[in-house]
Amino acid sequence: MNKLRQIDDDQLVQRFFEHDYRDRGILKWQGYYLSDHTAALKKQAKQEAKKYPARTQQSLEEMSQLLSQAYANGQTVSIQLNNRDLDGHFLPDLVGKVIGYEDDRVYLAGQKGVALGDVRNVERGSRR
Repeated sequence: MNKLRQIDDDQLVQRFFEHDYRDRGILKWQGYYLSDHTAALKKQAKQEAKKYPARTQQSLEEMSQLLSQAYANGQTVSIQLNNRDLDGHFLPDLVGKVIGYEDDRVYLAGQKGVALGDVRNVERGSRR
């Protein structure tokens, strides 16, 4: 009798999930988000929505001259790299003062060294 009761219960549960249960999906989790988490998600979405238009590809000589002048005068530069994100959009510019160079790499304050072969465009000043 007990085994028969178990089979009936299993069928009842199966029928309930197939015909009667309405999953609210993501709605049931909305209450678990904290305000700082939603603020961070909004900030991330805003950042991802920014588009950085392609600037003209400069010659190596032109970029080297601008970087050399910025280094000598302690100026800030904006460097657009040839790198793109997964959607094919350009990444934000690297902005900072030129603090040095070595072989084919230039170093900005607060940034890692950048290979000149990866650079698309250099401009004086900040474009952020």
